[in-house]
Amino acid sequence: MLRFAFCQAHTSLSLQSPDHFQSECSIDQSIVNLCDLYVVLKMSITKPLKKLVSCVILDLDGTLLHTDGIVSDVLRVYLGKYGKKWDGREVQKIVGKTPLEAATAVVEDYGLSCTTSELLSELDPMFSNQWCNIKALPGANRLIKHLSGHRVPIALASNSPRENIETKISFHQGWKESFLVIIGGDEVRSGKPSPEIFLEAAKRLNIEPSSCLVIEDSLPGVTAGKAAGMEVVAVPSLPKQSHLFTSADEVINSLLDLHPEKWGLPPFKDWIKDTLPIESWQIGGPVIKGFGRGSKVLGIPTANLSTERYSALLSEHPSGVYFGWAGLPTRGVFKMVMSIGWNPYFNNTEKTIEPWLLHDFDEDFYGEELHLIIVGYIRPEANFPSLESLIEKIHEDRKIAEEALDLPMYSKFKDDPYLKDST
Repeated sequence: MLRFAFCQAHTSLSLQSPDHFQSECSIDQSIVNLCDLYVVLKMSITKPLKKLVSCVILDLDGTLLHTDGIVSDVLRVYLGKYGKKWDGREVQKIVGKTPLEAATAVVEDYGLSCTTSELLSELDPMFSNQWCNIKALPGANRLIKHLSGHRVPIALASNSPRENIETKISFHQGWKESFLVIIGGDEVRSGKPSPEIFLEAAKRLNIEPSSCLVIEDSLPGVTAGKAAGMEVVAVPSLPKQSHLFTSADEVINSLLDLHPEKWGLPPFKDWIKDTLPIESWQIGGPVIKGFGRGSKVLGIPTANLSTERYSALLSEHPSGVYFGWAGLPTRGVFKMVMSIGWNPYFNNTEKTIEPWLLHDFDEDFYGEELHLIIVGYIRPEANFPSLESLIEKIHEDRKIAEEALDLPMYSKFKDDPYLKDST
């Protein structure tokens, strides 16, 4: 009844003259906000709120931007000059650190003859040339647009220097103007894990720290947020690290899995039949033999693709269950549901992609070219207490994908030429 009353009030408004435009726009926004509040209150009856917050403070690198790939590429080239090989294992020592701390770790771990300041001066132009290539992480644009569209105050607080922050976000339309506050690590005395940068953000927003929600990908960032007396959602940027974020108030797989209504913020309204539309992307290659457990253990035949050529592409996409269309040029186009990740139940050592073509084939097609278009997201990767519960969930994913792919917004991709390309 409450929502009905709001909507009735909304439809009864009329724009009588230009003089009324500003006041009625304000009324319209107020009604939208009240409707959002109703949804939040309704949800809190079935799922208690964690805590009401009034603003969001976001980290940048690893949280909104896929910076890890650029960092690895630059360090791989630079260390090669010293006859050293960057293999990514040291990334845990630099994630979330200040530039000075990260550079110190690299110099010490690789026994470089240069000083930390010399390393920074040499790396700075190399990184600057790559800032334009950093992609937004899945869900980042959606979150920023959602919060700013609902007039939720948002701030950006990063250990990176302010100038670098400004440069990075300049390549992402609408980001800079969405943040009411932007703070770099060079604007405070101590970077994360010190709480100073988050406390300063709250001060500039004129909001109490206890009413702030921090979203972070690193342990130093989570530590800083909690030390500031704020609520913290962790989105670990490194794989298989979720168990380390025990101090966070919530740990999610990716920004796609964030539910703002848990924190008293306006909910997303873009989920359709248990699926989330995403920007479509493609991947393809010859079908290879996988772990041998799809048909034998699970009773679910998967058409595996080699990740050797696609490790960089897969690193851009969070682990989880997705769906879309699969094309076998000599056989046709079929509905498809797939997993990306480490499959916690079997504890894979590498990130894999395992598509399940929703069709009964009479024979195997190893070696044939398989092209995939991924159009939607279903859920994050998860572990299960038993093989039976895992199988049950996979079949539930299949049902969701099959029904969703009949929707026009998804079915239109069935005719994409990529699916039928034999080259």
